[in-house]
Amino acid sequence: MNKHQPAPQTPATPALHLQGRPKLRVLGTAISLLEELRLRAEQDLGIDVTFDNNDFLTTQHKAAQEPGSYDIYDQCFHNLDIVWYWRAVQPISTERITLWSEINDLTKTGHIGPNARLGQGDVPAKKLFVQPNLALGDTPSHRISMLPTTHNFDSFAYRTDVVKQPVEMNSWASLLNEKWAGRVSLVDEPAIGIFDAALAAQAAGLMSFDNIGNMSVAEIDRLIDLLETRKKDGFFRGFWRTAEDAARLMVTGETDVQSMWSTGINILNGQGIPVEQAVPVEGYRAWHGGLCLSRDLSGRALDVAYDYLNWWISGWPGSVVARQGYYISTPQRSRQFMTPAEWDYWYEGLPAKTDLPGPDGSVRISKGSVRAGGSYWQRANCIAVWNTTMDEHNYLVRRWMQLVGR
Repeated sequence: MNKHQPAPQTPATPALHLQGRPKLRVLGTAISLLEELRLRAEQDLGIDVTFDNNDFLTTQHKAAQEPGSYDIYDQCFHNLDIVWYWRAVQPISTERITLWSEINDLTKTGHIGPNARLGQGDVPAKKLFVQPNLALGDTPSHRISMLPTTHNFDSFAYRTDVVKQPVEMNSWASLLNEKWAGRVSLVDEPAIGIFDAALAAQAAGLMSFDNIGNMSVAEIDRLIDLLETRKKDGFFRGFWRTAEDAARLMVTGETDVQSMWSTGINILNGQGIPVEQAVPVEGYRAWHGGLCLSRDLSGRALDVAYDYLNWWISGWPGSVVARQGYYISTPQRSRQFMTPAEWDYWYEGLPAKTDLPGPDGSVRISKGSVRAGGSYWQRANCIAVWNTTMDEHNYLVRRWMQLVGR
């Protein structure tokens, strides 16, 4: 079954304007729709900004079906195919992106450094550039599908007070190790959680894939059947949908090993919970966020939207997402808005010289802590697979919902 589903056409609704002060509507998720960013954008750009914050599936669905309801679509490259297929968003001119030349090569070529692992799945570089026939590809052009912004390299987390030998967590296989039965949780998002599970199953020798980034129906069935059996046996404590929910599972002592994002780890660090992100020898599951322009934008509304795009990569926003544990596509611009201790910890992989704050100003990183996996450049060179919307995505979603009980 093809992953693209027809999206009903909706009447075009122009961006609203309030007596000369533009109103920009941003559709996205909790990854980047932070109140600190909204308020600062309003201040810096002289506009009114509203955030429409939803879960992953709702955001993607709304982006494809209701292009008149937003001006900026803020999600990830792996969510792009369906939205682009239905022409819900329009190409972005790199000639209007002031710092285009400063955006790093992770999305432009897929490589940072000579020995980088490109990774399988929805590699952003393969769908960044708009081709003459409006297809997406890696041949450079002056038009792009999505402005690269926030990104990260994820794995899973474990309680260091329970796992006495950290070497046990050097493989994705740990997520399916019977030793942790009843104390494991996965993220409940099919285009993400499926890859945590697939990397674990493959590393544990339970199954293999012709292409882990684009599984067949038979491979999906086999993997979901394996997970359903584990679930019935009580292996999984549950499935979580937000970083806050993920952190809560460890705070309440329900899990020892689980899928985890940097924001969840930061929450746990801030509460003094001894947790560490694993550094799997197989490589990370990577993702890359970005900003798209609604197809309905034109004139002054389009100008305002470009101002917002340029603002996002101008420096300050990147310093905010760094305090979440995320990276930005123009890191050197953000460096000037970070203390030397912050830059050394988040980007260089060095011990924190002082306590470090999260986006809200509260202490999230304790002095002396070291980020697992090393520097940004080390982590970026160890990618196993990117978050992906596979060809059989619709089938995967149905099987996944059966698994999690939705």
